[in-house]
Amino acid sequence: MLRVEGVTAGYGPVTVLRDVTFAARPGEVTCVMGRNGAGKSTLMKCIMGLVPAQTGSVTLDGVAVHSLPAHRVPLHGIAYVPQGRRLFGPMTVDENLSVGLLARGGGAEVRNAVLDLFPRLRERLDQVSSTLSGGEQQMLAIARALCLEPKVLLLDEPTEGLQPSMIRLIQETIVKLKETGVATVLVEQRVEAVLRMADQVSFMANGAVVETLRASDLTATAVQFADHVGV
Repeated sequence: MLRVEGVTAGYGPVTVLRDVTFAARPGEVTCVMGRNGAGKSTLMKCIMGLVPAQTGSVTLDGVAVHSLPAHRVPLHGIAYVPQGRRLFGPMTVDENLSVGLLARGGGAEVRNAVLDLFPRLRERLDQVSSTLSGGEQQMLAIARALCLEPKVLLLDEPTEGLQPSMIRLIQETIVKLKETGVATVLVEQRVEAVLRMADQVSFMANGAVVETLRASDLTATAVQFADHVGV
């Protein structure tokens, strides 16, 4: 289980996260919601070590990762797909996947399992990634992250700017990941997507997680209201 306990973090003198406590369980999707500036993306970066925790701890299955340099966090089983995808544009689909496999020494079996989740990518292995559609690029970014065989997958707004058909494909893949035992942490603003995918929803406001509820206890109206008022 991923645990964030009492974390305060920010950028230089600017504090963004304030005493954040948060958890994500294996085989579940935890959606993080909140208005712009609430601290959602900074929380993801802090878990990855890209923004150092000033106080508190981040642990995965009891192992502290908050004090590790950012490049070592993925070795412990945490993968991150940021906004903007951050692919190696001049490289092919296959080469991008190979980079993901290198991080934890994955081989052909891991690669095939990932391509089974994204059969469209199997058809485009030799295509330069910058020439893919936006939805295909997002698939590749998630696929590359899954090449790490992560215990935890962090996804920051994965459906932003995509056409409805691609959004559905990515949502279906995220739901399938539950069966593998991956704990998925998802920053998402689409209420219907949250209710379709999430097992629990954490609401952020002013740099803190102010409420975490099981998705089965929520309605679309309740989610919209809570997100609007920052609860």
